[in-house]
Amino acid sequence: MDEAGLVRAEARGGPSNPMRVGFGGALAAVCEAGRAAMQNAKLSPGDISGICAGLAGAAQPESQRKMKKLLAEEFPGQMVHVCTDLDLTLEATGEARAIVLLAGTGSAAVGRDSSGQVIRVGGHGPLLGDEGSAYDVGRRAAIAALRASDRGMADSPLAARILRELRASDWEDLQLRVYRVPDEVFPRIFPVVTAAADDGDTEARALLQDAAADLADLVADLKERLQLNDEKFLLVKSGGMVGRSAYFDKLLDERLRLAAPKAEFGALVVTAAQAAARLALRLLLAPAEEGT
Repeated sequence: MDEAGLVRAEARGGPSNPMRVGFGGALAAVCEAGRAAMQNAKLSPGDISGICAGLAGAAQPESQRKMKKLLAEEFPGQMVHVCTDLDLTLEATGEARAIVLLAGTGSAAVGRDSSGQVIRVGGHGPLLGDEGSAYDVGRRAAIAALRASDRGMADSPLAARILRELRASDWEDLQLRVYRVPDEVFPRIFPVVTAAADDGDTEARALLQDAAADLADLVADLKERLQLNDEKFLLVKSGGMVGRSAYFDKLLDERLRLAAPKAEFGALVVTAAQAAARLALRLLLAPAEEGT
């Protein structure tokens, strides 16, 4: 993005959550995307004045400091700001009262009240939270299938579908994959569950009903903390779980309307990447504006 706020180029990289792919992997992905964007815009690193990286897994101050240090070493002499992906989605809503629900591999919500106060709930990762996330749905589906297998019961239609779609020979095979790389297994089960739910599978629908309730609880808790009970506010759904299943989308909307009856459903004004560029630009211009 240039000084006038015009997007000059965009690019994509790989996964960049340092808590899931490590700090080296996150750094490589961010640098890959950034350098590809510079190349597409026919710019060199010397033409860049500021960088904003909004990453899942960067909520902890220590993680932010480490990523900032690594990026500053890769792009010396440039302003570097590190925040979370949730910060970017909230930035992308504009400036009014808003809550953003992130429903993807993980789950969290972030909101802003009329005074500009920002509060975040959830997003504690698969070991301590992420209720209602794609990871959580996949994990619950696998646990239910394994328990049925332990009891000597035949695979349910959903369990058989999971094995087939993930190309696993049996549950022991899938278990071994989970022990090695759970992040590559559980989120992949979620689209299998949604497809089964859209086809009317009762087990899949029960899993998604629980997920929708957990996600709506995040919004309800955040609404209370921001004291938005009696005020209208923008509610934005974001993440890979949204728009994947007609059944789940309808279910989630119903739960959210119960949790936040005054919310007005909307979309992000810009993409999260464009929000990162806007934030970097604003931080660059802030000292000059304060000086005048």
